[in-house]
Amino acid sequence: MPTVASRSLNDVDPLDEALRPPFDESEEERAIRLSEEAEAKRISQAIDESIRVERQSQKKRSIVRLLLLGQSESGKSTTLRHFQRLYTPNAFQEERFLWRSVIQLNIVRSVRTIIDALSSVRLPPVDSGGEDSDDGGPNIPQELEFLKMRLTPLRHIEALLIAKLIPANEDDALSQPGSSSLSNYKTHRSRSSERSWRSQEVFVRPGATWKGALAKSTRANGPPISPDSALGIRDEAQEVLHSCSDDIQTLWNDKLVREVLRRRKIRLEEFPGFFLNDLERVTALDFTPNDDDVLRARLKTVGVSEYRFEMEAAAGRESGTEWRIVDVGGSRSQRATWVPFFDDVDAIIFLAPISGFDQVLAEDRSVNRLEDSVLLWKAVCSNRLLANVDLVLFLNKCDILEAKLKSGTRLSKYVRSYADRPNDLETASKYFRSKFSAIHREYSPLPRKFYGFCTSVTDTSTTAGILASVRDMVVRRHLKQSRLL
Repeated sequence: MPTVASRSLNDVDPLDEALRPPFDESEEERAIRLSEEAEAKRISQAIDESIRVERQSQKKRSIVRLLLLGQSESGKSTTLRHFQRLYTPNAFQEERFLWRSVIQLNIVRSVRTIIDALSSVRLPPVDSGGEDSDDGGPNIPQELEFLKMRLTPLRHIEALLIAKLIPANEDDALSQPGSSSLSNYKTHRSRSSERSWRSQEVFVRPGATWKGALAKSTRANGPPISPDSALGIRDEAQEVLHSCSDDIQTLWNDKLVREVLRRRKIRLEEFPGFFLNDLERVTALDFTPNDDDVLRARLKTVGVSEYRFEMEAAAGRESGTEWRIVDVGGSRSQRATWVPFFDDVDAIIFLAPISGFDQVLAEDRSVNRLEDSVLLWKAVCSNRLLANVDLVLFLNKCDILEAKLKSGTRLSKYVRSYADRPNDLETASKYFRSKFSAIHREYSPLPRKFYGFCTSVTDTSTTAGILASVRDMVVRRHLKQSRLL
């Protein structure tokens, strides 16, 4: 049973005791103390009010979730760059110079593709007079051999650019499955430059990792990066490309080279990251990528990444809207990662590259690219998790489709149901749109509107208008579902 004295001791609040004013406090000290307490109370109330306002703001914040789907090289990453260019222009401009290294690698890889195509072409006998080889293919003349030798420095530049673009901890980001990892690549790079010259495609994980690594490597050679200050930084890759520019131009314009590429069905003009028709500009020592260059640049990504941003140009009801755009890898091995992102998504942009009607998948050469897109579209349309999600279809790469049709490639040869329809872009795009629309209508678990566009996502003018329409549609539906509209 505690005594009265012990209860009194236990009831004492040491904090209260410590905060009591001193018993011998003077009037002047009391006035100072009360003034300090009032100021502390004012600051505390201001902090509380700030927290209350922030919490209220978070409750009102509108978050739009958009998912980009489609097979590999369908244009997802380019579409994302369009969103960034249009609605976060300041951030897009700040990063633009970093894409110069990507464009440099694109040029080197185009040259490597040409040289690889020439590698199996035999030199003519000394007394042959340059006649064709016994196997019916063209022989490579001595001047092209000399040209290949003069372009040997590009092997070193390729290795240099790969080291700049890929962070040291991303050993699995060098090439496609089945080829050497980055660690193996770096181990053997010094032993065989030919290995780097013939390596598989470089790819990185989406997001800012590669940009951070590139910015760090560039800052090591000079001041912080900006389009103006970066021009003063010595760029070995740009210097070598500048010195090799004439030889690259000669190689690309050579009639025999064009014939070899034609026979091997290598259409570099259709590849992402094609800059060989802009060599004089992009190999200049003071070259800074413009918006179109960034959109055309090719850097293959794997994995899933979420990009968050508020539209800098937003106004009215869109102000304060946070966009979360999820970019997922499109190769067959990565599609299993799509489903977890179907939950709580406002809209999906599905990209189907209809120019691929005469192409096969890089990861499975037994599968036609167009057929693969159709099967993917069916799967997305029929997925019950997406029954209430708006699907936006981009029939992409219409510019490449038009070029193919104009060159004489018959669509009906590859798509039997196209039959004897006119072999032009307008008829072909209407045909594809009706086919994909019919799949959407037949396989959707619930009735919903069909939004379909014929796009060329590297075209800034037309794509800007399309994305504005998509933005308005997505925001309007999101606000309606959130009961804010």
